[in-house]
Amino acid sequence: MTNVPELFGSQVFNDKVMKQRLPKETYTALKKAVNSGEALDPALADTIAAVMKDWAIEHGATHYTHWFQPMTGITAEKHDSFISPNGDGTVLMNFSGKELIQGEPDASSFPSGGLRSTFEARGYTAWDPSSYAFIKDGALCIPTAFISYSGQVLDKKTPLLRSMKALSRQAVRVLNALGQTDVHHVNVTVGPEQEYFLVDKTLWKKRKDLIFAGRTLFGARPPKGQELEDHYFGELRPRVIAYMDELDSELWKLGILAKTRHNEVAPAQHELAPIFASVNVATDHNQLTMEVMKKVADRHGLVCLLHEKPFAGVNGSGKHDNWSISTDTGENLLDPGREPEKNTRFLLFLSAVMKAVDLHQDLLRLSVASAGNDHRLGANEAPPAIISMYLGNELTNILESRQSGKAYTGKTENKVQLGVESIPAFMSDTTDRNRTSPFAFTGNKFEFRMLGSAFNIACPNVMLNTSVADVLGEYADVLEASTDKLAAAEKLITETYAKHKRIVFNGNNYSDEWTKESEKRGLLNLKTTPDALPLYSRDENVEMFARHKVYSREEIVARQEILLENYCKVINIEALTMIDMAGKQIIPACIAYQKTLARTAESKKNLSFTAKTELSLLKKIDALTASAFAANDKLADAVVRVKSVDGIEAQACAYRDEVIAAMREVRAACDELEMLIPASEWPIPTYADLLFSV
Repeated sequence: MTNVPELFGSQVFNDKVMKQRLPKETYTALKKAVNSGEALDPALADTIAAVMKDWAIEHGATHYTHWFQPMTGITAEKHDSFISPNGDGTVLMNFSGKELIQGEPDASSFPSGGLRSTFEARGYTAWDPSSYAFIKDGALCIPTAFISYSGQVLDKKTPLLRSMKALSRQAVRVLNALGQTDVHHVNVTVGPEQEYFLVDKTLWKKRKDLIFAGRTLFGARPPKGQELEDHYFGELRPRVIAYMDELDSELWKLGILAKTRHNEVAPAQHELAPIFASVNVATDHNQLTMEVMKKVADRHGLVCLLHEKPFAGVNGSGKHDNWSISTDTGENLLDPGREPEKNTRFLLFLSAVMKAVDLHQDLLRLSVASAGNDHRLGANEAPPAIISMYLGNELTNILESRQSGKAYTGKTENKVQLGVESIPAFMSDTTDRNRTSPFAFTGNKFEFRMLGSAFNIACPNVMLNTSVADVLGEYADVLEASTDKLAAAEKLITETYAKHKRIVFNGNNYSDEWTKESEKRGLLNLKTTPDALPLYSRDENVEMFARHKVYSREEIVARQEILLENYCKVINIEALTMIDMAGKQIIPACIAYQKTLARTAESKKNLSFTAKTELSLLKKIDALTASAFAANDKLADAVVRVKSVDGIEAQACAYRDEVIAAMREVRAACDELEMLIPASEWPIPTYADLLFSV
């Protein structure tokens, strides 16, 4: 039996290890630097590096790497061994403080969005001591930031750290103004729930679309999908539980707080949820989680699919970003308490989030924009593209009563009695959970539900942290200038709700009525990635990020261009894959089966039998094959045409309007053909094969 406490964090250079191994004064200085956000004295780096190296070697490491998160959306690492020549043909194992603090990977081949020329190759990685080093694949991995030679930010971690600092600074100002002078730091905590699909590897190898695009570009619906709702929380199959057991063990070794696992709604879909951690650590851990999920799946003869919509007709996969803020004195600032109507501090911070979400709908929406997520948002499985906030009836009524000036006389008792004596009564939460809401309050946190399953959570949290920091800064200015802080806070709560309550919606976000209502309220409905991304560089956004020193204008423009380019590249890859599969696999298979039908019909005629069935089927397949062939040619022409469109924004729109439309035509014909061609003659594994084989 696994000894989980002993296993947990065994591959991590964590606080326990540092406290045991580092000299006391070095450990104290390191902790002070991490907790205060101040720079670490470089003189201590050699001591830390030597201890870290010895620990890593004891745990089987032979190399070290600066582990960072470039704008590709995944992680990057360049391994260097610890060996150093000894002069007599032998080697020593060395690792210096300089090597710990700073690295120099080639930055020329990473996306930069025009921040630098391809020939400008030098880039730097800088150690982030707030995230623990760990051992993976025989290498000591050191979490780092990544910047260019001239100082531009080329990664996702650095803006996240900046946004955390900005939010902490402004939140502390608010709390200090309210009399909580013992608070010196406010931390953002996140728990990202991770959805995924598992498919058999032998079947995956026979699907070029899964290999190249991560999703199925063809596939007729099987007789059974998710309509019986029998997979959600259902019994875990032996092959799946074996995978989950090993996955948990591997994650626990890396200090990742994997807590919950279960079947999700769609067949072959599952979910893993961790315990909350600092958003910086949670981001690192989620990137590691996705990597480990794929590696463990491979060892079980499986493939882990993290695409937002790997299968049409069943739910796609999201990543719910559970966001909250807490003080360094241990208080959750989004905890309503037993009497939220009297909890001014809670309502003030709740109001700040409300205002931030309303003012910066564009940033939250574009932070989850991608070619893959466009397939998922708005379907009956994920929130729509319209940003709104769910507060629940109790909190909404409290804020309404404050605006109207009437005393709140709402819910006071939330005990639930089941009427079964053997089951004790229990207390319900302040709010229900609205699964259709993009941004829902769920007890003591907000659940940002729009993220796609493959997303790096850094960008959405940068947007959220900075937007809330900006509002808290405004609040702090008012409170610091006021002689009656409590009255000023109460006024801020009331005024904020009056001006920004349009963002609050507690109903069904899937309904047509809400789409119409949101338009009346003036809310944005940015349906696709090309609609959303151009808003990144709006002057108001640039000014806000500059105000809090999170992004420069150049860094924003670069990211906007990188994301638009990625959108175009993803669709181009999908289109080329579809052309290849239709032209080389599906259409030839249909032609071959037509020959079989024709021979059968001819032989029947020779025997004086009617061939009505064969001829009718032959005619239908021939017409659909011709349609597929023509649509495939049309798609090929569209791919060539959009590449000549000038300007990345215009090109992204052309891919959306022309290429995706042409892809739908190819798929429609091919999926209909799949329903007519015998399974023995169909060239690729079907949805039934993929979804029900594990």
